[in-house]
Amino acid sequence: MATRKEIDGSAGVPQFYGKELRYQREKAGMTLEKFSEASFYGISLLSEIERGNRSIPLDLAQHADRVFGTDGYFSRCCEDVQKAKRGAHAPYFAGVAEAETRARAISHWSNALFPGLLQTGPYAHAIVRSTHPLDTPEEAEAKVNARVQRAKLFDNPKRPEYWAVLHESLLRHPPLLSSEEMAEQLEHIAALVQRGRIVTQILPWNGPTRAFTEMPLFFMDFDDEPSLVYTEGPYHGQTIDDPPVVMRYRKAYDRLRAAALPPEVSLDLIEKAAEEYRNGRHRA
Repeated sequence: MATRKEIDGSAGVPQFYGKELRYQREKAGMTLEKFSEASFYGISLLSEIERGNRSIPLDLAQHADRVFGTDGYFSRCCEDVQKAKRGAHAPYFAGVAEAETRARAISHWSNALFPGLLQTGPYAHAIVRSTHPLDTPEEAEAKVNARVQRAKLFDNPKRPEYWAVLHESLLRHPPLLSSEEMAEQLEHIAALVQRGRIVTQILPWNGPTRAFTEMPLFFMDFDDEPSLVYTEGPYHGQTIDDPPVVMRYRKAYDRLRAAALPPEVSLDLIEKAAEEYRNGRHRA
């Protein structure tokens, strides 16, 4: 029998409400299995919600209120939990940031910016400053910190598997960065590759051009959930979970990956570009 893990309700808003959900469930004499049958949510997902690792979906909160007679308590708490989990992330990206912590594998195509998971602090700050010029210093710093903190995923040596296809232009056109900062950004990516934590490929300038090369693609695969694809612009994002559509985007991504340079050659390009920036020999 698995050991029952205590929940620290003081750790944050999601943990506080998750602990209360477990309390009400156990007070009603209901096991996770029984609650799962009545709610149509899987046992592992319900366990994650009780531990504060996942937000409470509104329909589950409403169901809990009906079953436990909590007079709308869990329904009202949904907004609090969602705000807490979102942090400084844009509302349209909050669910993606949460989902990537559960992902078994992440695949990225990036045509205009280095992916958020690979960005250094200065790079992230330059992007935030450019796209949100009216932010206060505190607001900008919160956005940067939220983005940089996502990279803690790579502290786990094995999960998630991460593969990125990057357009060659990303090595040549620094977005408002000094040469030294751009060198640090490229060296950061190279270090992740060198330690075997990620795989990157560079799509050359003369690589095949298709409509989807003009938009970033972010895939996530899970152990027990359907795969997702996410794409975005500066001020909007869209998550797609319809399996046939996800599959079509996946095939498009596979064609991009097949057209990109091999990982070893790509690493060499990244390292050479970093050296050029470091030594002031960069050519656009």
